[in-house]
Amino acid sequence: MSTAMNFGSKSFKPRPPDKGAFPLDHFGECKVFKERFMKCLRENRFENAVCRRESKEYLECRMERQLMAKAPLEKLGFKDLIDEKSETKPEKL
Repeated sequence: MSTAMNFGSKSFKPRPPDKGAFPLDHFGECKVFKERFMKCLRENRFENAVCRRESKEYLECRMERQLMAKAPLEKLGFKDLIDEKSETKPEKL
């Protein structure tokens, strides 16, 4: 019976959520990108699929400024936008 009352033996250590929920952008370093994304959402009845390019740019800003962990854009669901960008780049001669 004493083992059932032993709740204090394990310690819980909270950690922030993944994918950029913390730290907050207190200095507004990515505010321009966030505003573009929010404007796109409002103009498109909050259909986030239409605003994927703006979302990608916002997440890139957050990663560049260490406001979220760096992650490959493919893993964040932007593989098609990366391929599109590389196809439109002019080749160096």
